[in-house]
Amino acid sequence: MKKVVILSLLMVIAFNFSSCKSEKKSEQKTEDKIETKKSTAAFSLEKAQNEINFVAYKTTDKVPVGGQFKKVDIISGGEGNSIKEAINNTEFSIPVSSVFTKDTSRDFKIKKFFFGIMENTKLLSGKLLLTDDTNGVAEIKMNGVTEKVAFTYTITGNVFNLTGTMDITKWNAGAALASLNTACLDLHKGADGVSKTWSEVALNITSTF
Repeated sequence: MKKVVILSLLMVIAFNFSSCKSEKKSEQKTEDKIETKKSTAAFSLEKAQNEINFVAYKTTDKVPVGGQFKKVDIISGGEGNSIKEAINNTEFSIPVSSVFTKDTSRDFKIKKFFFGIMENTKLLSGKLLLTDDTNGVAEIKMNGVTEKVAFTYTITGNVFNLTGTMDITKWNAGAALASLNTACLDLHKGADGVSKTWSEVALNITSTF
């Protein structure tokens, strides 16, 4: 009799254990299916090669200083059955830590003395809106302020290119600009001996799908 009871208990325990394992496998399969879900859109900004270039200016002669951001994250949108559809209404964020000007000293100063004194500006965030076949508006948030930047764009083959100009004083960034100019005082002096950092920044963004 004891043997029968023990055998029955062992069978119940074994059944429960195998049920738990089955449930876990089922849950794992469901999770795997969710993780491996792929987009069917023909064009995806996340998969595209994105280059975010900018040109700032120094000295009274307006000498250009080029740079880029090496990283951009697509927060919302960014997909479509055409390039226009993929670009329009895309929301993005750019870590300011990814700034790159081919000069480590300059990169450090931009991060510390420019972005570093702004309000909540570890990221630049924004949204792209296409208004017609050649024009659009970028809503950019920086220093706790959201402002619009008008731009023109072209689509040639599988390449989208955007050009525009920011005046960073619109983002209440005058103090940040002065801070950067102080940090680069001698480097931003021209032949006239005047140190100047311009508030104008030219943007050139290219996405190759």
